[in-house]
Order: sequence, then C-alpha cells, then structure tokens
Amino acid sequence: MNTQPNSTPTTDTPVKKTYKAFNSVQLNIVTIVDVAKILRNDSAEGCVYMMDNNVNSQGQGTSNLQTVCKGGQTLNWIIYAMDSNQLPDGSWPASVRINNLVFVENDRTETETLRVCDELKIYGGPDRINSRYTPVYYYWAGTVSPSIEGGIYNYRLVLQIDIPGQSESLYYNFDTPSLLVLPQV
Repeated sequence: MNTQPNSTPTTDTPVKKTYKAFNSVQLNIVTIVDVAKILRNDSAEGCVYMMDNNVNSQGQGTSNLQTVCKGGQTLNWIIYAMDSNQLPDGSWPASVRINNLVFVENDRTETETLRVCDELKIYGGPDRINSRYTPVYYYWAGTVSPSIEGGIYNYRLVLQIDIPGQSESLYYNFDTPSLLVLPQV
C-alpha cells in the first residue's frame, strides 16, 4: 500500500509495520482551536492542534494528525476552544464547533462517492456554552465502514465560529488531517 495521503488507496507498494495494541472499540479525535488567532489571521492555518487516544497515530499535537484505525471502529471528533472562559468584563469569547466533516481526494476536492464512515453525524446536547451550570457536549461520530479497503483517507473539518452579539457565523476549512485505515486481516 502506498503511504502517501490518498483517498483512493493504492496497493502497489507493500508496507509492513507492526502496530502496538490500541483501543479496539472507540477512538477520540480531539481538536483544540485557537479561536482568537483564527479571527486575527482570518485563517485556520497554524491555529488548530489535534490528538487522539491511539499510540500508533502520527502528528499528535499538530494540524497533520493521522489517526490509525480499523474497519468497524467508532471515531468521535471532539472540539474545544483554547480559551472559552468568561472574560473579565462578563462577556464570552467566540466559540467554535464542527459544522461539517467531509472526506476529500488528494487535491482536497470533495467526493460524493467515497464512504469512509457509516452513520457520520452530530451528537450532543443543546449549545448552552454560556451557562456554567449546563454541561456542554457536542461532537461528531461515525463508525469506520467494516468493508472499507485499507489506506489513507484525507478529510476536511469545517469550523464554525460564533461570535457573541453577531448574527452571522464565520466558517473556516481545515483539511490536513487523515485516517490511516488498517487493512482487514
């Protein structure tokens, strides 16, 4: 299998690597976003840091996370703003959420035909981030298709930033992470 990022896996170059044991049921992919920096730069570049709970994944703590997973495994995409505490003046900073998660081709164009995850959708409760009494949970989850061919699958997170007092949200694409789906044994 070719190890270059590719949404359509190739099998021309065999890769043999031994992976340490990892959580066989669920993986959490956590994204930390420096919202203030995105708003200053008007770009997500250099403002997003990702990690997961798989010791085999590459790029932990960077924007280029490659999550190692296998068919049938549930993936949870969780997002946090770096600074979501109430400001000294009593107001709240801008918040961030995942608006969409789309698997993309090598050239970062969207593909309608590629189905990497089954039941990929939003989970969570009402968005009451401004209440310290209501727990906030909001995430995307999906199960890696059990029949998917092993390979590297790039994806794009569409980040939605909501600024208190503004009726319109801002959107930023972030498309450097990927999944490395292990071949079926």
